Amino acid sequence: MNVKDAIRSSANFSGMVLKTYISDLDDKDLLCRPGEGCNHLAWQLGHLISSEANLLEMVAPGQGAQLPAGFPEAHSKESCGSDDPSAFQSKQTYIDLFDKTRAASLAALEAYPESDLDKAAPEDFQSFCPTMGDMFTLIATHPMMHAGQFVVVRRKLGKPILM
Repeated sequence: MNVKDAIRSSANFSGMVLKTYISDLDDKDLLCRPGEGCNHLAWQLGHLISSEANLLEMVAPGQGAQLPAGFPEAHSKESCGSDDPSAFQSKQTYIDLFDKTRAASLAALEAYPESDLDKAAPEDFQSFCPTMGDMFTLIATHPMMHAGQFVVVRRKLGKPILM
């Protein structure tokens, strides 16, 4: 296994975990917040998708997935307090956009020169992602940073343990 294989494996695993955790949730369930002051799952899904598209544009300009107009704004820090169902997407739309965005990330990783993975990451990220390889790893694993919140919502809704 080489570095690209490891990053791809991490991306596939984190995507599988995310999709498993939402597999039996409906659109209404996605508006559940794990706790006071936490973002509901619909916002988190949109955040993950928007962040991935944005991060990919930083490491591989022009290769990120195009998101629907207004999508990033609907899932920005400024909109995280909204509980208006009309401001968010259906579960299937989030899944489709996640798949589209993740496919773009994996294609960009495949095309990225392996020797460039050691190059410095964008300056704003260097404190926690020093290299471009670290940036691709962040893209791959970002859903795992939110997995615990998805589990809490599942417990709150009385859903079965899936993993």
